[in-house]
Amino acid sequence: MIPKRSKYAIQALKCLAKVYRDKKHLSIATIAEEENIPRKFLEAILLQLRNGGMVGSKMGANGGYFLVKHPDEIVLSSIIRVTGGPIALLPCVSLNFYEECIECPHEELCGLHDVMLEVREASIHILSKTSLADLILREKKLMRKSESKRK
Repeated sequence: MIPKRSKYAIQALKCLAKVYRDKKHLSIATIAEEENIPRKFLEAILLQLRNGGMVGSKMGANGGYFLVKHPDEIVLSSIIRVTGGPIALLPCVSLNFYEECIECPHEELCGLHDVMLEVREASIHILSKTSLADLILREKKLMRKSESKRK
């Protein structure tokens, strides 16, 4: 399961991606309000994203946060990793957050472990090829589909 921190990071970056072409900077307050993210939590997340090279910040009246890369270049797997989230569903198959499975004395003989390795690989594949721009495009398509169903 993706941690809330990573989910909020994706929401905040998506918000910044929507104004990327206009070269706008968004304040923490604006992002927090638009995305319904607790402000203090968002501050910590944006700091992680800045340290991870995904966002920049500018002080002053027209200041705020902005993407330092094009939305096509920021993929979901990178966001999750920068914010410290595991992609694997179980710690015994995690690449970055591995923990030995207490219940299973031989991981290499465990059927669940084997299945979860496949799930992890499929997840990494999908998350590594899905960018912020892709996510926004998907949401636009879903919105159009939803609107056409109402008519």
